[in-house]
Amino acid sequence: MQEYVDSYYAVTANSRRRHAPLRGGMEADVCVIGGGYTGVSCALHLAERGYTVGLLEAERIGWGASGRNGGEMFKGHRRSQEELERWFGRERAHALWKLGLEAVELVLGRIRQHGIRCDLNRGVISAAAKPAHILKLRESVAKLRDEYGYADQRFVERDELVHLIGTERYFAGTLDLGCWHLHPLNLVLGLAEAAAGAGAQLFEGCRVVDFTRSDPATVRTDQGEVRTRYVVLACDAYLDKLAPEIAGKMLPINNFMLATEPLGEATARSLIPDNYSVSDTKFVVNYWRLSPDRRLLFGGGETYSRTFPPDIGRFVRKYMLRVYPQLVNARIDFGWGGAVGVTMKRLPHFGRLAPNIFFAQGYSGQGIALANLAGKLIAEAVAGAAERFDVMAGLPSPAFPGGTLLRHPLMVLGMLWYALRDRL
Repeated sequence: MQEYVDSYYAVTANSRRRHAPLRGGMEADVCVIGGGYTGVSCALHLAERGYTVGLLEAERIGWGASGRNGGEMFKGHRRSQEELERWFGRERAHALWKLGLEAVELVLGRIRQHGIRCDLNRGVISAAAKPAHILKLRESVAKLRDEYGYADQRFVERDELVHLIGTERYFAGTLDLGCWHLHPLNLVLGLAEAAAGAGAQLFEGCRVVDFTRSDPATVRTDQGEVRTRYVVLACDAYLDKLAPEIAGKMLPINNFMLATEPLGEATARSLIPDNYSVSDTKFVVNYWRLSPDRRLLFGGGETYSRTFPPDIGRFVRKYMLRVYPQLVNARIDFGWGGAVGVTMKRLPHFGRLAPNIFFAQGYSGQGIALANLAGKLIAEAVAGAAERFDVMAGLPSPAFPGGTLLRHPLMVLGMLWYALRDRL
């Protein structure tokens, strides 16, 4: 079992609680594989419905992307409503928008209900990296306001944007006060505490080696097994070879972050005076926000191999300095990375491998809200009300070209092309 990566999130985690590994056998109504947002949310919803739940995590709760990400919680999906309408029609696009709104409200409700301390703050800015992106941002604000009744987002002209984010690198933007940012590891740890309190049994250090596609099913770990009526695959980028039939529809991509030293109140306020979170419109997105102790938490850069840069802080620093050259002398205290699962269409991939085996994966950078919603929808489906789960399961999710063998090199070529366009 691996410990948490050396990140700002790990050293500021609220809980150090450990869950023992599963040794021997157990029986459960539902076995959840994976201790990130999807798995923990699913375990919590199922336990509240009275199901016996065993959750198996290979490392620590929140060890993967759920405990390492940028902390931005968006409404909607990775694709714009205009794109969704073009692909699926207006009715289905509106249904997806409503689910996206529900996803955020679900997380906010859990935070309030369980008193989760996770540095929750309102407001996310999207900054146009190129003049050509300005019109799309302006049209998106108008579309959401006029056709979806969404009034929490507004367009921000360049002069105001410079004041809001302390840099002249961007050309205009949007400010969405219906979106939030938070401490992602403390969120998943708080949800895990709630799930355990509701009766779910959580096990760490339990790597699942295989499971049967039978009813009932048997889930085998390196130390024991669970006999269960239902199986939930909640592994996302860490699915690996556990379910080859869906692995080719999701690609793990490495993303990286740093945390500076505490910058002091004056410097921090000169960067983001209203404590919003920021992300830009590049294909390889930069994103950043302030911590409560006034560090800059900055994410930038991707790699597409199984290895990380030898000095992650140094790797991300060059992206930070393009936005904030005034931080050239700021010390980098933490640098960390992790894998995020992306799909070809950048929409999440839900489905069943058998009538009693559910999965959700490929949140493509929008996992805080959508993965928590996935847990709720899977719990509904287990309980016999699968209509809303099927809305998400009905989204097309084509396999990457070349399948699991060639998807990686072919995707790398595509990613490098878009990264080049970012620089042009």
